Amino acid sequence: MNTRKIFIFLLEATISGLAVAFVMILLFRPQALERHPAVRIIEAPAVAGDGQQGAATGGAPVSYAQAVRAATPAVANIYTSKTITQQPHPLFDDPNFRRFFGDDPNLPSQRNETSLGSGVIISPEGYLLTNNHVIEGADEIQVALNDGRSATASVVGTDPETDLALLKIELQDLPAIVFGQSDSLSVGDVVLAIGNPFGVGQTVTQGIISATGRQQLGISTFENFIQTDAAINPGNSGGALVNTSGQLVGINTAIFSRTGGSQGIGFAIPAQLAKNVMEQILQQGRVIRGWLGIEAQDISPDLAESFGLSDTRGALVAGVYPRSAADQAGLMPGDIVLQINGRPVDDAKAAMNIIAALAPGEKVDLQLKRNGALKNAQITIGERPPPRAR
Repeated sequence: MNTRKIFIFLLEATISGLAVAFVMILLFRPQALERHPAVRIIEAPAVAGDGQQGAATGGAPVSYAQAVRAATPAVANIYTSKTITQQPHPLFDDPNFRRFFGDDPNLPSQRNETSLGSGVIISPEGYLLTNNHVIEGADEIQVALNDGRSATASVVGTDPETDLALLKIELQDLPAIVFGQSDSLSVGDVVLAIGNPFGVGQTVTQGIISATGRQQLGISTFENFIQTDAAINPGNSGGALVNTSGQLVGINTAIFSRTGGSQGIGFAIPAQLAKNVMEQILQQGRVIRGWLGIEAQDISPDLAESFGLSDTRGALVAGVYPRSAADQAGLMPGDIVLQINGRPVDDAKAAMNIIAALAPGEKVDLQLKRNGALKNAQITIGERPPPRAR
């Protein structure tokens, strides 16, 4: 009987303790119950017009200092280092050759390689967006803030196919940039590029939007670049492209240059695309995209004529991967994809982008042309394989 009372007492004490612990967690550590990390980003409201939020009425503003003051605290310098192992030349295995240089066993076999870039703090929790090529292969990533503080960053996730990476630093009271509406940008809008060109320190350059939706540049797999003539130079990669309110509209990524310096043609990843990639990395640990399993190519005028097409719109199926979604649905080389879920397909790149935006497992309707006849097919989208390591 005494044993039973002791057991009941211990059981009641355990239940009471668990209940108290649960209440304490709710009161003091509610984030511990969240499935995904809580990331607070600040996003500007959508506005009607040309996307030039905060532009002065009655003409261009005399100064962009207010926009600079709003954005620069959230733009950081990124310094990376990695150890490169140098393999000795095979000739050093020859004693006759080695005697000219000595047999010093302390010959260096490794060297330290450093590089620099920029990043943008996108939440007070310490998350930063930058380019994947800025931190790729780095052994150590150091982030230097505009206020003089610095911290070592960890890599939360990367997406080489858009050249984006998400980092995290552990510092308090971090400034966070406000996301602008990059989908509302128009050619001619004034923008500012903020970064660390050539390692000289934080620098702001000014220009306009030269074009939007730039593709097929060979910079990354999925391209939808903002083009600007704001000066972007080596070291600016991963920095912020902001509007005249200091709101983030793009992540500076690349320049077109024959000399290595700015020639008025720079490219930035739209902020909305960067935000979508960031959210997938946080929620899933990686970016998941749809995949058909075909090799597609554009239709040239000669191909259009040989297939009896009136124009070059569509994507030609040049190959089908075995056991892929396309293979299981019966697609064949020589098929021409004209529509995906009712959306016209302009070229192979457009087909890839439409499919990649779909979720694996989703069913889609394709309109094809096979041997001159229209054909409809329904396909269950697969998951795009990760890119091969370079």
